[in-house]
Amino acid sequence: MTQDFLGSKLSIMHLEIVTPDRKVFDGEIISVQVPGSAGSFEVFKNHAPIVSSLETGKVRVTTAKGVEYFQIDSGVIEVLNNKVALLAETILK
Repeated sequence: MTQDFLGSKLSIMHLEIVTPDRKVFDGEIISVQVPGSAGSFEVFKNHAPIVSSLETGKVRVTTAKGVEYFQIDSGVIEVLNNKVALLAETILK
């Protein structure tokens, strides 16, 4: 566990956002919200394993330092053992 800027304890997991060209994000996060094909959903620590296709839309990444946004053009997300891999066709940010 780590603490945010207010001193609260946070549950942390690891996220990688990758495109065919480059790694866009690689770090510790609190949560990630993604545009799933069946609707938007958010992943927190200890989420059940999942693989889902993603639609074009906004990805919200919450870290201990704040919130960061990425605009993706479709992709896939895999969640397993508090590790999240997001493979995006392109990042429009």
